[in-house]
Amino acid sequence: MAAGKYSFAIEQGSTVDFEIAYKDSAGEPIDLTDYQARMQIRPSKGSETVYITLSSSLAADGTGLHMSGSGDVNPPTSGTIGIYIDAASSSAFTFNEAVYDLEIVTGSTYPVVTRLLEGSIRLIQEVTEGNY
Repeated sequence: MAAGKYSFAIEQGSTVDFEIAYKDSAGEPIDLTDYQARMQIRPSKGSETVYITLSSSLAADGTGLHMSGSGDVNPPTSGTIGIYIDAASSSAFTFNEAVYDLEIVTGSTYPVVTRLLEGSIRLIQEVTEGNY
């Protein structure tokens, strides 16, 4: 299965908080109970520069990939993944456009990796800066 295409914008200095739903061909949610997730934002495919790495091992501020949807309100059986970047992290972004992909991984001895999404991210520059 090829990764889905989804491009979005990040407003610099704002909290990024949205979720995606992973479903099978019949529209039923995929159970993500035993999965981990990872995502990187880079200037371009193949670039060694990484603007941010998100994973299902959440940072203290909640930045990361929530395997129970946005705000951890759904069970992993719902197939939802919340993508959360805190305002301080998005404030540090300086790119105009970047690329990303989102992968899920299951298994440890023989891990199975599935690329769910890929696309571009446009940064909308902020005017008002603040301390976080």
